[in-house]
Amino acid sequence: MTITIAPDQVHQIVGNQHQDPFEILGAHPIQDNGKISHWAVRAYLPNADSVSVIVPEQRQEYPMQSVHNPHFFECVIETAELANYQFRIKEGDRERVIYDPYAFRSPKLTDLDIHLFAEGNHHRIYEKLGAHTMEVNGVKGVYFAVWAPNARNISVLGDFNHWDGRKHQMAKRGNGVWELFIPDLGVGEHYKYEIKNSAGHIYEKSDPYGFQQEPRPKTASIVTDLDTYTWTDQKWMEERRNSDPLTKPISVYECHLGSWLHASASEPAKLPNGDTEPVVIVSELKPGARFLTYRELAEKLIPYVKELGYTHIELLPIAEHPFDGSWGYQVTGYYAPTSRFGTPEDFMYFVDCCHKEGLGVLVDWVPGHFPKDGHGLAFFDGTHLYEHADPRKGEHKEWGTLVFNYNRNEVRNFLVSNVLFWFDKFHIDGIRVDAVASMLYLDYCRKEGEWVTNQYGGRENLEAADFLRQANHLLFSYYPGVLSIAEESTSWPMVSWPTYVGGLGFNLKWNMGWMHDMLDYFSMDPWFRQFHQNNITFSMWYHHSENFMLALSHDEVVHGKSNIIGKMPGDRWQKLANVRCLFTYMFAHPGKKTLFMSMEFGQWSEWNVWGDLEWELLQFEPHQQLKTFMTDLNHLYCSTPELYTQDFGQEGFEWIDCSDNRHSVVSFIRWDKNKEDFVVVVCNFTPQPHSHYRVGVPVHGFYSEIFNSDSGKYGGSNMGNLGGKWADEWWFHSHAYSMDLCLPPLSVLVFKLDQEKTEEARKAWMSQT
Repeated sequence: MTITIAPDQVHQIVGNQHQDPFEILGAHPIQDNGKISHWAVRAYLPNADSVSVIVPEQRQEYPMQSVHNPHFFECVIETAELANYQFRIKEGDRERVIYDPYAFRSPKLTDLDIHLFAEGNHHRIYEKLGAHTMEVNGVKGVYFAVWAPNARNISVLGDFNHWDGRKHQMAKRGNGVWELFIPDLGVGEHYKYEIKNSAGHIYEKSDPYGFQQEPRPKTASIVTDLDTYTWTDQKWMEERRNSDPLTKPISVYECHLGSWLHASASEPAKLPNGDTEPVVIVSELKPGARFLTYRELAEKLIPYVKELGYTHIELLPIAEHPFDGSWGYQVTGYYAPTSRFGTPEDFMYFVDCCHKEGLGVLVDWVPGHFPKDGHGLAFFDGTHLYEHADPRKGEHKEWGTLVFNYNRNEVRNFLVSNVLFWFDKFHIDGIRVDAVASMLYLDYCRKEGEWVTNQYGGRENLEAADFLRQANHLLFSYYPGVLSIAEESTSWPMVSWPTYVGGLGFNLKWNMGWMHDMLDYFSMDPWFRQFHQNNITFSMWYHHSENFMLALSHDEVVHGKSNIIGKMPGDRWQKLANVRCLFTYMFAHPGKKTLFMSMEFGQWSEWNVWGDLEWELLQFEPHQQLKTFMTDLNHLYCSTPELYTQDFGQEGFEWIDCSDNRHSVVSFIRWDKNKEDFVVVVCNFTPQPHSHYRVGVPVHGFYSEIFNSDSGKYGGSNMGNLGGKWADEWWFHSHAYSMDLCLPPLSVLVFKLDQEKTEEARKAWMSQT
């Protein structure tokens, strides 16, 4: 019996133009009197000279015939059931046996999956789309699925088929999702998608949902299993789930892994099993060097940050990106930790080690734009799929990037699922969302005529705002106790307010106004500061409108802005004293804290993404002293609840005096929740010391000087108050008591009522009377 098909059907397969090759290829039942009696098996196998079908259950082999094309084969097998048959393929002198991909209709992607994805509500779509190892009918292989609704047809390319798009043509399912299960593949396979548009133009794309990519400059995705790592951070995760991070100290060390420190190229990177991996050369600008791996960073970076006393490490974007100079902010692999530093499992190890040492991990997330690289999301299926077609909405010309179309459900689902993915698979503790302002305003960095209004004639991007609300709402629903931080530089209201009251749903917002005011103020000659007292005090007028994080980030030490120490006026001693003064005021001011790497030891030059930090500076005493200062400041902050438990309520802060602009001095109180514990902070922002400077305090007793940024230990002049001061019964600053203080130059002093010493003095006085 022979059952042939029409030539035009064969030509569709041979020409790679069929949207469902399962209709032609694979095994098809033939009925006789209503019962299956035979099976027609068809295969398109380019390069094959001859093919036969092996039926293991029958222990028989059936030769196939070429029909209409030398590489299109078919035969008819007399049997009622046909499962898990194989092809014996001869290609010249080579012979191999494979399972037929078109014998497996994969059950992984269900109609419900497609429905939820189409409405933008599939929160774990990364478990369905992408490449996943699985077993179908007892046969192991890899299931591939990709969303490309406007493609004419799609194929899977890889080493396994010599990157020939004719060999593994995918089938189109509902809502433009294409899928194929390829038997006998496994973890480690390199692959891409060959996508043809309606005109037949070919685009080779990395997998948008791929979990790993080749090290740049290569761009193939790699099949990876993310469920093999054994986590040891269960206690950390449980404590996080039951905690409120806003009432805890948060001091963040912002870090770019690729420029914190490099290793010698001659030193091989160690793998978990003791083997070594090939060296990756970092850059022509730093010859003979390579990146540290995630595991090496766990050995070097984590102890360093822990010693400094920080509570969190924030990583500049580590999702896969092609260009080192983008710092990670032009992402092509949203679901893939960059392979510059190792595998996804290596990154899991890094996070696990952070949790073991009590450090949280924050990751910069970039949902606002993506690059135009040919292997990425741009023009993905031959149309503007992920981006807006209208460049007035879909392009950031200043950055040379494209803008996500937040109005398209599947695009929004891609991003919402992505943020959940990093918490699910990698146990991160928070995100910092980059460039939120660019997402919220349609006219951001656009000239008149280069943007279009929203439906109400305004400049607000309503779809982007809705997307952020959805992402934050789901994030905190699934992962309570984590952080979602907005880098938002405008006056958009309620950024850090919950979504149920109309906010964007972040729980922290970078205070960009505070940062600009502080850097403007501290860059002035101290004599002029008396005329700009408002720079120091203005933040408290609006501070309680949002949950603010005070950040001195990487953006402040690049592009000709100088590093922090270089912004300061005066000689070297004054520069260092100004840095200590700024940092101490920052840590005493309400709000959580972020400092960029290198600030802790006073690097003079700007941050250079291609090189190392200037670690050689730590051989000099002033830089050692600044690092010691930063360590002590972090420990003061984390051990003093008054400085963090009430960061966002008005009852946590009280000015003592903010009007002494003549001396450029401010003083204030930070209150703990119980209103009994408090610290007094006094700041002198000039090099002129002040003796007998009186400051009002609310309670009588002995006030220990628990921190002095001018300590000789830190390279200061070592002026101070001999460990503390007794408050006098002298009404001052609207308080019944006051202290007569010595204010060192360019300093911040922190005092705390010593309850024990005060009680001892009270008892001694009582015994005498």
